[in-house]
Amino acid sequence: MSTNTVTPSPHSERPPRTEARAARRPGVLAAGLLLLGLATLPALVVRPDPVNPPFQDLDDRWLAWMGGPHDGPYSVLASALNWFGGPLGVVVPLALLLFLLLRRRWVSAGFLLGVYLAGNLLVVQGLKHLVDRPRPANPLVRVDHGSFPSGHAAGAALLVVLVGVLLVPAARRRAWWLGGVVFTLAMMWSRTWLHAHWLTDTAAGAAAGAGAGLLAWWLCAPALAREAVRDRRGAAATVPDTAPATP
Repeated sequence: MSTNTVTPSPHSERPPRTEARAARRPGVLAAGLLLLGLATLPALVVRPDPVNPPFQDLDDRWLAWMGGPHDGPYSVLASALNWFGGPLGVVVPLALLLFLLLRRRWVSAGFLLGVYLAGNLLVVQGLKHLVDRPRPANPLVRVDHGSFPSGHAAGAALLVVLVGVLLVPAARRRAWWLGGVVFTLAMMWSRTWLHAHWLTDTAAGAAAGAGAGLLAWWLCAPALAREAVRDRRGAAATVPDTAPATP
């Protein structure tokens, strides 16, 4: 057998400009800005009266529906999501960061680290300190200060965007986005079912996380696309040619 390596044709790979085109569409930018606005504007509404904002009746009704009983499979699911969004949730971004570093995808690794930290520390924690909304009474899990927005919901939505951008091929992203919406909605439900957040906290958190991720993707798409193309070409060049050698 020949040990020749496969040299990809220039026409067999999508050029970086084509790879980045989907992310640089105005719709992606508009979606990112809209979602960030949907997180920021309610914060400005809540801030003057964090105890009794205009939509408190809606939050109270939803919390009443989440009243219990808090046992059975719902408890298992909510507890698992609580842990995944807490300390355990850091394992996934760290594993992804390690994978990118091992593949020498420095741009992608920097993008992941920067967006993850900015989304969770600057956006989420910034809004928490801006609003400082009290949480529902008697939460079923340990919580920190500030109910608005939900850090668990923001982290879930942001992680969905980051993994979709960095690992999921463009042809499969639609299915990934749909699954990511279901996962984020489940996280939002779990935070209210555990009485850790109001419903509007979780909606704002999901909007903040997804908006930050989409905006960062729009800004960094060309550099990410160039690196992704180089990574695929490098992987293809190392695949041995198993065709029989010509006599």
